[in-house]
Amino acid sequence: MKKVEIKILIRVFSILLHFEAFFLLLSMGISLLYGEKEYIYFLISAAAILVVSIPGVIFTRGIKAGMGKREGFLIVSLIWIIFTFFGMMPFYLSGSIPNFVDAFFETMSGFTTTGATILTDIDNMPAGMLFWRSLTQWLGGMGIIVLSMSILPLLGVSGASLFAAEVPGPTKDKIHAKISTTAMILWGIYTAITLFESLLLWLLGMDYFDAICHSFTTMASGGFSTKGASITFWDSPLMEYVIIVFMLMSGINFTLYYHIIKGRFDKVRSNEELKFYFAFIAMFTIAVMTSLLIHHNNIMDTEEAFRYSLFNVVALITTTGYANSDYTTWTPFVWTILLMLMAFGSCAGSTSGGMKTVRTSLLLKNTYYEFRRLIHPNAVVPVRFNGQVIKPKLIDNVQAFVFLYLVIVIISLLFFTSCGLTLDNALGAAISSLSNVGPGIGSYGPMDNFSSMPDACKWYMSFMMLAGRLELFTVFMIFTPAFWKK
Repeated sequence: MKKVEIKILIRVFSILLHFEAFFLLLSMGISLLYGEKEYIYFLISAAAILVVSIPGVIFTRGIKAGMGKREGFLIVSLIWIIFTFFGMMPFYLSGSIPNFVDAFFETMSGFTTTGATILTDIDNMPAGMLFWRSLTQWLGGMGIIVLSMSILPLLGVSGASLFAAEVPGPTKDKIHAKISTTAMILWGIYTAITLFESLLLWLLGMDYFDAICHSFTTMASGGFSTKGASITFWDSPLMEYVIIVFMLMSGINFTLYYHIIKGRFDKVRSNEELKFYFAFIAMFTIAVMTSLLIHHNNIMDTEEAFRYSLFNVVALITTTGYANSDYTTWTPFVWTILLMLMAFGSCAGSTSGGMKTVRTSLLLKNTYYEFRRLIHPNAVVPVRFNGQVIKPKLIDNVQAFVFLYLVIVIISLLFFTSCGLTLDNALGAAISSLSNVGPGIGSYGPMDNFSSMPDACKWYMSFMMLAGRLELFTVFMIFTPAFWKK
């Protein structure tokens, strides 16, 4: 059995922790700007990181060992836990979240862009803490690992294995031969869109602090808000439409933006996943809107029904989880649709969670073609996607992923109900955490929080958030004997 290269793990962990220390110090600057005493807790947390990480960099200087896929998967799986441990320190030490389990849960929810929260008084949290809370989602959105791809090669560490392990979706689109260049381009696009959204929200009436925090969490498809009432605090339909647009953008494969910049519009027009993505949104928005007009026409007009339907459909299929209304007061028919959307997710290569539209569309195509194969057993009927024949190996991978997803949902239901949760609460929590959505249904809907959930369930949900963010196989692979064999 080949040994795991411990030194390379230590070196990469140490380098990545420097990024977290930098952003903690940035949050400290926000606290100082607002004259808050909590700045000291960001300083302590950053100092703790540096005490751990600087020796790791020094003692592994000049190592020659290469990093294989095994090290890549270990780093990607473990760094989120390490980041969460240090990232929760400002919340816990300051007393903003005095319970250790809650502080870990909130921070893991941030880095995995889930958006599930235990906070009951968000409006009175210090600005520095709110900024750090939003920033964890922004960093997790495109992935701190992908961010590091632009830096690690300069330090003598190859990033290809990390990129393959972290990027969400069944395919890992590269827009440049060098992984580091791909990462820099993606982060440049991500940052530019974030800044543009923050500018628009500011022009529409948000102060710039709220605008930048909501832009962080929109583009990350995270959903953390600086207000307990979420987007409804501003009571602005125009603002909601702007956020809808940017949620839609966050659910699109970011490599398509690069093709748009380069003028390769044919690649965008011919992208089948994008077509399925918009088709799902249109179809389910119409279904939800019809239900609202039939059952709730006495409390909302046509425009409101359209806006509420579109907002919640987009918020949940992109796994952003923002709320402009309490969908738990709508019909069970709508709940069923919204739960399906949570599971579906958006495009591969986006910041969203869920199974991804490409997997859903491939399964639909393969099922349709299976009927043709049964009718014509001697015919060769391959599945095509974006004009390319899909190899059976990839179809097998997609089917295995969906099966694993469903098995985990069933196991989660058994666990949550054994802890005393009702079936609707358990189902909402299972899909919400595994798809990195945030809100669920029942007592954990968009206008509620997870503070009342038993601690055992919070630990379990934290693990599910991590597994969902890293596409299941990345995390569960390290528990298999085959992973540790040569």
